[in-house]
Amino acid sequence: MRRARFRALERTQPLLPLKCGVAARQTHDYARHGTTTLFAALNMLDGKVIGDCMPRHRRQEFLRFLKKIDTEVPAELDLHLIVDNYATHKHPRVKSWLHHHPRFHLHFTPTSSSWLNRVERWFREITDKRIRRGSFASVPDLIAAITEYVKNHNQNPKVFVRNATVTNILAQLAKCKEALDAPH
Repeated sequence: MRRARFRALERTQPLLPLKCGVAARQTHDYARHGTTTLFAALNMLDGKVIGDCMPRHRRQEFLRFLKKIDTEVPAELDLHLIVDNYATHKHPRVKSWLHHHPRFHLHFTPTSSSWLNRVERWFREITDKRIRRGSFASVPDLIAAITEYVKNHNQNPKVFVRNATVTNILAQLAKCKEALDAPH
């Protein structure tokens, strides 16, 4: 589970389409129209996403999102949520709510290691495929684009599968260590 803030940026000129041999281009200048925070929970078993856009990312919004998850996921399932060390997750009201909902189990990633969270990969996809290339005249336009992306994603979800073996990862780490230790 993660949250990300997206800005509603309206480009001064429309995105120029791809042409044979020419990369897509967009203007560098834009008008800002506000932000929204997307809370998202990725189901590791089937790749589906529960998402909700909210104006801020305080404990109130986090609790609202937990309640949304609670209603959308069958009651007989335990929920293990991997979250970052953001203070909102540790607020007394959040702790109280979690105490009254024992099927929720929060697991915190170590500080500065959100890359461990697979939902990060999904956020990169929505950013690359929908947000970065878009032009949004208002926050509701941005929210509509995000909601549509989540809906389309959930129609044909894909589970993120890691192909790297432990041996390959350790070999790459050894190469990095070797390069860092080499005199230049």
